Amino acid sequence: MRLVIVTGMSGAGKSTALKFLEDSGYYCVDNLPVPLIGKFTELLALPDSEVEKAALGVDVRAAHTFDELLVNLEELKEHNVSYSILFLEAGDDILIKRYKETRRAHPLAGDGRVDVGIKREREALKIIKQRSDYIIDTSRMLTRELKAELDKIFIENKAYKNLYVTIVSFGFKYGIPIDADLVFDVRFLPNPYYFEELKYKNGNDREVRDYVMSFEDADIFLDKLKDMLLFLLPNYIIEGKNQLVVAIGCTGGKHRSVTLANALFDRMNSYEDYGFKIEHRDIDKDAKRKM
Repeated sequence: MRLVIVTGMSGAGKSTALKFLEDSGYYCVDNLPVPLIGKFTELLALPDSEVEKAALGVDVRAAHTFDELLVNLEELKEHNVSYSILFLEAGDDILIKRYKETRRAHPLAGDGRVDVGIKREREALKIIKQRSDYIIDTSRMLTRELKAELDKIFIENKAYKNLYVTIVSFGFKYGIPIDADLVFDVRFLPNPYYFEELKYKNGNDREVRDYVMSFEDADIFLDKLKDMLLFLLPNYIIEGKNQLVVAIGCTGGKHRSVTLANALFDRMNSYEDYGFKIEHRDIDKDAKRKM
């Protein structure tokens, strides 16, 4: 039997994860009292049980929940019951935004503000997060992307990528992405904007790509950036980071930054220990077309 404990920050997507697992054939129970976890697994292990996969949702509705959970998980190990822990995470600003949109009260906020509840929850979840087998940050994930990641882990049984890197191109004229961890300025390269035949195209077009990559400095920059990321990524994992945003900017976010973001993605995407995705934040802003 495969047992998954689903937990994490309130508002990070636990209900969505449980719904997906249920749709995928898992027997799911949300908010089962923690003292009953042992008895639940005993019933599932009976010879006439037809349940082969189960998922349990655990949250912080009771202050003592996670102390009891750790004790119960140790007892499961003693009885040779294997399990994995899925932890759903999201940034504080994202969680606050989600609570405002749904107008729900945070379970640990009491009569206080949502951010107070989030702070208390993070402290309560600290140990269980450290012991989790899978940590997924949903801050930048669409629902379909979360489902795709869960599908790879729990249905297709593919190797879990413990760090996801988003490479995003942007234009400095529109501001640096607020969630960027690393920011690189590629305005040192000649700007295709000043060429009439390239001005109305972008870095996804072959002509712009060929122009930008025709400069030796573009290749040198990519080689050095790749080497730096390969050094940084395992060290970020050691520090517990599971999401990284690498932002590459030029003036308008359409030509140089798009070209180099695409090229970096192509060079890094073959490293199977990490997950990569790419976004072009400003590529369609102030779009102009040749008359």
